[in-house]
Amino acid sequence: MAFPESFLQELKLRNDITDVVSSYVNLKRRGRNMVGLCPFHGEKTPSFNIYTENGSFYCFGCGTGGDVITFIMRIENLDYLDAVKFLAQRAGLELPEDSYDDSMSRLRLKIFEANREAARFYYDSLYQSSGKQGLDYLHGRALSDKTIRRFGLGFADDSWSSLCSHLRSKGFSDSELVAANLAVKHKNGNGIYDRFRNRVMFPIIDIRGNVIAFGGRIMADEKPKYLNTSDTPVFKKSTNLFSLNNAKNSGSRTLILCEGYMDVIAVNQAGFANAVATLGTALTAEQAMLMKRYADEVIICYDADEAGQKATARAISILRNSGLSVRVVNIPNGKDPDEFIRSHGSDGPAAFRAVIENCGNDIEYRLSKLKKQFNTEITDGKIAYLEEAAKIVSAISSPIEQDIYASRLSSELGIEKEAFLRQVKKLDRKNQRELRSKQMRKIRSDLNGTTDRINTEHRKQPRSSSAEEALVVHMINNPDSANEIANLLTADKFSNSLIKRYYVYFLNRIQSGLEPLTNISADFTGDEISKLYQLINRYSRVTSTPQAMREYIDVILDEDSKLTEDKISSMSPQELSEYIARLKKNKQ
Repeated sequence: MAFPESFLQELKLRNDITDVVSSYVNLKRRGRNMVGLCPFHGEKTPSFNIYTENGSFYCFGCGTGGDVITFIMRIENLDYLDAVKFLAQRAGLELPEDSYDDSMSRLRLKIFEANREAARFYYDSLYQSSGKQGLDYLHGRALSDKTIRRFGLGFADDSWSSLCSHLRSKGFSDSELVAANLAVKHKNGNGIYDRFRNRVMFPIIDIRGNVIAFGGRIMADEKPKYLNTSDTPVFKKSTNLFSLNNAKNSGSRTLILCEGYMDVIAVNQAGFANAVATLGTALTAEQAMLMKRYADEVIICYDADEAGQKATARAISILRNSGLSVRVVNIPNGKDPDEFIRSHGSDGPAAFRAVIENCGNDIEYRLSKLKKQFNTEITDGKIAYLEEAAKIVSAISSPIEQDIYASRLSSELGIEKEAFLRQVKKLDRKNQRELRSKQMRKIRSDLNGTTDRINTEHRKQPRSSSAEEALVVHMINNPDSANEIANLLTADKFSNSLIKRYYVYFLNRIQSGLEPLTNISADFTGDEISKLYQLINRYSRVTSTPQAMREYIDVILDEDSKLTEDKISSMSPQELSEYIARLKKNKQ
């Protein structure tokens, strides 16, 4: 999948990383760098850095890094080729012909086409005799034909092959239908059959208008009640949201987070186009960060049952950590949004709007829920409630907001505000100590590699790995040193297989007259790229001289000369005797 070097350099030149990233992240200048809140994990203090000098980014919070292509791959959930196409289109560049393998890109395109054709097929089936059960169900849920058409709702009949036969007639192969998860292979390997049967179908559409997946509700009393497309080359459940394509165009910077498809559609029909839902999974940090791109505030509108309340508590934490303001709807009489709107007939939209407008923020919701657990009419109950309430208030970052809740609680329960605030400050200090300890543990684990999932060999041989890492970074930053390094050190002397791959890769590129980092997005995985930029940021802060370079090489050679258990087991008796004799001689 190799593009010409000149094309990639032009692509990056025309897609300045600061300009590209600023479309997704609010950046501010800090010295020579630009900083902002990371779009890939929740944080309150900016740790996401743009290095304008070399066109790279790195987040010190989550360890994600790369170049402008890597950024687009991650933020838009695209593979390498489609990210290059995305940036080329943005810059008005033509892709070079016959210079890349576009097999995955072509498969993704075929899956998009198959999904679009399947959505049309399901919609048409809904209005045929075989789809009567599905249409009756949707009408019974008070959905109009206009709403059904707007969301492209459909029906998968009870046949095992209706969709497969239709899509085959449109030229799609069995392998493409399986890749799209529209079909499943028979266990005996002979042929395929429809994945969705006897279900009302909900197309899932991405922010660019592509049908990427489906959800289906069974019409019979069977499990699972809802079946969703599994992850495919164009779809990942944990990074998409139902109806975000509608919500992003609603004109509101507030999103209403519902529990399921029907709630979103009912709320939408009631006049709230800013409603979204997760896709058969609990809310993820990735989905929260996706919402952050289109909203400043999220109103959680989950069911009032126990499962819904647990999901609400979990979602509050995830959304808050993503930097979003949170409010929580408490629907009267324990109804879900769809049921509540329908129960009010023609007044449903107005009644739901009143509920939305009067809902409190997440702190008020948590305090109200907490209070129900204690009898505040007695002293012990009052104390227990206030101690737990202080924990909630101490987690608020704004002193002004803390003061407001302290005033409210002290007035409500007849205590001195100063006493409550002292408890809050005490917990504040404890939280800060725990945070500092956590940060120190992370720093230590980063340095010794104990939690490193990518560079796992570092902790086994820290001395040689550290020298190898520093040497690779030195070579990237000083390409003119590559030949000298190559003369002094061969790749077989490296103990760390990942760093050895980096070394061979960058040495070959430099000796071929190429820029070291131009094509890394094509040649390494996202995690390997992030690890590389972590190392570049770590070791580039230390001035690396020719003398330091030679010291790194000496350490690598010294460590390589030491015998490991594997080396000892493979040595002949004579080789082992000679080695022992050398050791004795060196000690004299």
